[in-house]
Amino acid sequence: MLTRFTREYEDYIYLVFRVFVGLMFAQHGAQKLFGLLGEKQVELISLFGLAGVIEFFGGILIAIGLFTRIAALFSAFNMLGAWFVSHIKNGWIPIINKGELALLYFVAFLIILVYGSKKFGLDSKFFKLPSWFS
Repeated sequence: MLTRFTREYEDYIYLVFRVFVGLMFAQHGAQKLFGLLGEKQVELISLFGLAGVIEFFGGILIAIGLFTRIAALFSAFNMLGAWFVSHIKNGWIPIINKGELALLYFVAFLIILVYGSKKFGLDSKFFKLPSWFS
């Protein structure tokens, strides 16, 4: 029964997943770029500034489904970089080094990289992609 439901509504379920991940990721960028949501603003011309730009604009692009795969690729690399720059020095176990969120985002972006924006993104409205690509 659940399988039939998920197959019937998989495009809507994926839309919720993509928008949710994108908007949550954009919040991290808003913290870094604008000092919002209880954090201090970082220097724009810095590693954290670059991460903030990728997080904010990548998250927005993923949420609206525009240049989705490119944004997911940059975001995945951003999370891989966060893992190695900020977390790995405290050990390999994610819960101990506080890197579990970076790894969760990394996997989410890999899924988005594979599926793109599907039919509910702006990619399908602006770009004519081959059927095997969408």
